[in-house]
Amino acid sequence: MVTTLATTSPIVFETQIKSLERLHRGKVRDVYAIDADSLLIITTDRLSAFDVVLPDPIPGKGQVLNRISNFWFARTGHIVPNHLLSRPLEQVLPDPAERRQAEGRCVIARRLRALPVEAVVRGYLIGSGWKDYQATGAVCGITLPQGLRQAERLPAPLFTPATKAAVGDHDENIPYAQVEQLIGAQLAAKVRDTAIALYNHAVDYARERGIIIADTKFEFGLTADNQLILIDEALTPDSSRFWPADTYQVGTSPPSFDKQYVRDYLETLDWNKKAPGPKLPAEVIERTSAKYHEALERLIGAPPG
Repeated sequence: MVTTLATTSPIVFETQIKSLERLHRGKVRDVYAIDADSLLIITTDRLSAFDVVLPDPIPGKGQVLNRISNFWFARTGHIVPNHLLSRPLEQVLPDPAERRQAEGRCVIARRLRALPVEAVVRGYLIGSGWKDYQATGAVCGITLPQGLRQAERLPAPLFTPATKAAVGDHDENIPYAQVEQLIGAQLAAKVRDTAIALYNHAVDYARERGIIIADTKFEFGLTADNQLILIDEALTPDSSRFWPADTYQVGTSPPSFDKQYVRDYLETLDWNKKAPGPKLPAEVIERTSAKYHEALERLIGAPPG
């Protein structure tokens, strides 16, 4: 039986932190300014599908994502520094009511200049990459060998960057040359190489624990002296495609430890995939919550506490 976090922690759809200035409310995260150098980033239980935030939260999802991200941040510091700061939450939110909205689901992070691209790494031929390959024999303009099948492991991971979309908009794949134009050739190469190194490191670890990471996306920021820093989240079921290794088969679309169950349900509805999103049945919410928690248990090796 999968242990959930929902029994001991409040469900948080939107945070209301009055003591800090809210800078941004994204699809999942609420971001507050602590001071000129640091941020409070709270991972809510919101769920987006097809770039629309749905009206029903997924119990425990925010804590799961936060814990998985922090796990990977701790494991990948030798590859790239990350945005985490060591500062007690009590100092930032002395009010217990406000602190309860953030406990177990937040990070205190450095305030950095975010790069205007998402660093997407694909290790398997699935999703939009599979559709692209079927139509063109390439993924995001990168030509691949003929005869590859759906969900097949690629000869080497591909870096396929995308633009960062606002809430309600769709991310768009862009050529690597456009990344070079946006941020410069030297930095573009560093982002690409760092993202692939992070992916390869995570793939090896996760596979030993029964999870295939088919693809993922990273975000990076820069310090005042242009040091590259890993920001946002890392290698979670929201930013990645996690597949159970024990049932993986080439030629089919594997089930995912994420919101795929929600997407499949939404595909059965007469919905135009624009806001507002439809409400979810209790069974879909429960099954989705269980998938997130199972991913956490497999990766970390113990029930969440």
